[in-house]
Amino acid sequence: MEKKERRDPTEASIHTDFKNNMTYGEYLSLDKILAGQNRLSDHHDEMLFIIIHQVSELWMKLILHELKGAIEAIENDELSTAFKMLARVSKTQTQIIQAWDVLSTLTPSEYMQFRDSLGQASGFQSYQYRMIEFALGYKTPHVLKIYEKDKELHEHLKVAYQEPGIYDVAIKALSRAGLPIDSDVLDRDVTETYEKNDSVMQAWLTVYRDVDTHWDLYELAEKLVDIEDWLQQWRFRHMKTVERIIGFKQGTGGSSGVGYLKKVLDHRFFPELWDIRTAL
Repeated sequence: MEKKERRDPTEASIHTDFKNNMTYGEYLSLDKILAGQNRLSDHHDEMLFIIIHQVSELWMKLILHELKGAIEAIENDELSTAFKMLARVSKTQTQIIQAWDVLSTLTPSEYMQFRDSLGQASGFQSYQYRMIEFALGYKTPHVLKIYEKDKELHEHLKVAYQEPGIYDVAIKALSRAGLPIDSDVLDRDVTETYEKNDSVMQAWLTVYRDVDTHWDLYELAEKLVDIEDWLQQWRFRHMKTVERIIGFKQGTGGSSGVGYLKKVLDHRFFPELWDIRTAL
């Protein structure tokens, strides 16, 4: 006769008695998160459109959290700590890229049935994406004007705009390691988009030509290349998904749509790290 397994009499209460304990849903604020998918049309596929963008914003929040931590770690010469954070950024970026595969299941005819419901709302207005650009050193003053309607948000973005990007602190790490960097680069106005500099190019070449001596800086450089590589792949998938769904129509909110998305593909955040591939 098969022996029946005896169950702990307290087991049921452990998993069901939450009267005085925080639940999974409470911890994650699921009541707020799952109540945020408010369709403005009665079209079935608008739910997909909303969720994809909300999920992407959550991933961007994590990216910003990790980039901020990595910048602080690099400033404190804690490079190994920064590497873990930057690796997490790259893994998170793969998740955002894959989201475009899901959104691309939306056909042009389906999207056109609820597009007008979006009004002037546009992904071009994503302030977290702009903060990621700021953290990577891409800063254009006209971007801040998009957010003037919300004074609190505008001030929050101004603070991020005025802080050094991750490449700024990486270049200073090169200098602290004894590699000569022009003073005008070290003291540059970080509210301006970074432009490549020969002293920075030579410093990175020194690192790549003597990896054993400069292993930490070499690893830092490769982590930065990973992030830019994945960001450009995200931009490309964004551009192709938009082209697939609306072609070359003007984007919502007055953006130029595919034309703008193609243009930003030419921008490089860390130019010397790409140029040294040719120079080595």
